[in-house]
Amino acid sequence: MADKRVANARKAYEKGDLDATKKAHYHDAFDEHQSHAGHGEYVGDMVYGALDGIVTTFAVVAGAAGAGLGPGIVIVLGMANLIADGLSMAVGNYLSMKSDSDFYKKEKEREEWEVDHYPDGEREEIRQIYKKKGFAGKNLETLVELITSKKTVWVDTMMTDELGLIPSNKSPVKAGLYTYFAFLTAGFIPLVAFVISVFIPLGENIFPLAFVLTFATIFAVGSLRSLVISKHWLSAGLEMLLIGGLTAIVSFLIGSFLGSLVL
Repeated sequence: MADKRVANARKAYEKGDLDATKKAHYHDAFDEHQSHAGHGEYVGDMVYGALDGIVTTFAVVAGAAGAGLGPGIVIVLGMANLIADGLSMAVGNYLSMKSDSDFYKKEKEREEWEVDHYPDGEREEIRQIYKKKGFAGKNLETLVELITSKKTVWVDTMMTDELGLIPSNKSPVKAGLYTYFAFLTAGFIPLVAFVISVFIPLGENIFPLAFVLTFATIFAVGSLRSLVISKHWLSAGLEMLLIGGLTAIVSFLIGSFLGSLVL
């Protein structure tokens, strides 16, 4: 997720608010920028972890309910999926981010080595990069001289413009933990009605209650995607509600069909 200044600029753009746009570009706004990743940087990991958790768990619940299995069995199957699938997703997110981070570091080390040992070649690459951007003549040479006068700027330019690699301040460990926490929290919602039924008889209302709780949560979590994508909260929520609904219907029908064959 972008820093607060960029987030404010995006909101201003969506509203067509020129004054807010100017405020987001004041030098004070740049001074307030924090280069390290705060909790807000992990909103995306939490949103997608929660969505995956609730959809996959409800798929298990819907399939089990469609097969006519008892609440106790549904709870066991749901919890097993919740813990195992959540851990798998968290580890996968960690490994993905760790691999990207390691690759970035390795490529940066290579670029730094090339700048130190073959500066003429790297300088020519900078020249060609900005030549393709439309610079020419004296302006081009001045730009090349400025960029290559400072090694960190030189290397960073090579990383972004030549390799298309952008560094991330996010911690792979924290991203994995946030993903797992969100997966477990949201993924437990479809099981709430079945857990309640163990203590309070709900009869035929178990699955309908699980359905309502799940779809309300899917919409709520889906709307939170508006924090990480350029989409209105209502549209984002309805989109995820549709996807989750299709998943639930398919899972329930498959469970019902298989249940009719074996039970």
